[in-house]
Amino acid sequence: MSTSTKKSNFWIFIRVVVLCGAFITGIASGAEESLREKRLGRLTRQVVRIERSVTRHGCRIAWIQGQGSKWSVEVDGQAGSEYDGIGEGTLVFSPDGKRVAYKALKGRKWIVVVDNKPGPEYNGIAEGFPVFSPDGQRVAYKALKGRKWLVVVDNKPGPEYDGIAEGFPVFSPNGKRVAYGATKGRKQLVVVDGQPGPEYDGIAEGDPIFSPDGLSVAYTARTDSKWLVVVDGKPGPEYDEIRSGPFFSPDGKRVAYMAQKGRKEVVVVDGQAGPKYDGIAVLIFSPDGKQVAYAAEKNGKWLVVVNSQTGPEYDAIGKGTPVFSPDGKRVAYAAEKNGKWLVVVDGKLDPEYDGIAEGTPVFSPDGKRVAYRAWKDSKMLVVVDGQVGPIYDGIACGSVFREDGILEYIAGKGDTLYRVTVEATAKK
Repeated sequence: MSTSTKKSNFWIFIRVVVLCGAFITGIASGAEESLREKRLGRLTRQVVRIERSVTRHGCRIAWIQGQGSKWSVEVDGQAGSEYDGIGEGTLVFSPDGKRVAYKALKGRKWIVVVDNKPGPEYNGIAEGFPVFSPDGQRVAYKALKGRKWLVVVDNKPGPEYDGIAEGFPVFSPNGKRVAYGATKGRKQLVVVDGQPGPEYDGIAEGDPIFSPDGLSVAYTARTDSKWLVVVDGKPGPEYDEIRSGPFFSPDGKRVAYMAQKGRKEVVVVDGQAGPKYDGIAVLIFSPDGKQVAYAAEKNGKWLVVVNSQTGPEYDAIGKGTPVFSPDGKRVAYAAEKNGKWLVVVDGKLDPEYDGIAEGTPVFSPDGKRVAYRAWKDSKMLVVVDGQVGPIYDGIACGSVFREDGILEYIAGKGDTLYRVTVEATAKK
């Protein structure tokens, strides 16, 4: 098997102590300390790889160690079974640190070992596997059986295919479901929870995706020369190209994407196409999933669309905007008109400046306040809730709203730096 550069026992020990020490919490001054030491094992020169896990459950360590022609994995000093090889880069802890898995060579066959229990034998196990589900309860990998590929979930093999998409299978965020793309002859399909979907001429790279709640699955598929988005097995309308997406709303109940038909582009939300534009950019859902916004180009001008309501036309829309407030009730963006830049908040135009800094405007955590950085005559200033702040030579850090709703930034004037805070004032 391939081995990494062998390290001295001293360096391995120091590395383990430093990395695992990140879990140690401070002890109050004057408190009585209780220290216990437990021997985990001896690190010899045949240790070729170390993995560790630091979670709220504690610190764990595992390493691959050779003994003659045999190799084994020791976890917290407990030696595992010996094998003819351990797959390089496959030793992995579950996200909660409670479990460990790796692939191992047994004779001429490969197996996946989970918590020191060997799984079924295969001709090969794909690189990058096994993987744990986000909750650490399940394990999946893709395996080669003869000339066919299949996905194994919790030691249960799925259907055999000519190929499995790169980077798959993937688990849903809640760990209860699993999906992947597969090749069958000249066709491609998506398999969800072991059930194959309809066959298409192609499946887009990086698909399928799960909704944040894990209840829905979406992917882009090609039939002949047309592309469409499939959500929970239901195909949407055909387009010449799916430019971006699909995207799920944060609550997982809605889906949107950008599509092209001829020379025009549209935003499709929940299967319904919006107006046609020359270009689409920055498609976003509000945090509550109730609103959709994007920037669109029409006859050389740009505008912002919020829930199918179009705003005024500008020469450009600021990069990374529009943005929603955390509560989803407000929207803001930067725009350029006749060489000057301004910020639009809830449809209201702020004064013009020479430029608006990228990454702004930003909303406060409660959504009630908004701020942005602007350039004026080669100087910088911060505008908060429409109120113009002092002029500085530059803004070194910020502007950001703290958890308490106070805006903070660091600014420079000459050779002096200032920490500036802006609190909300009660309206008279």
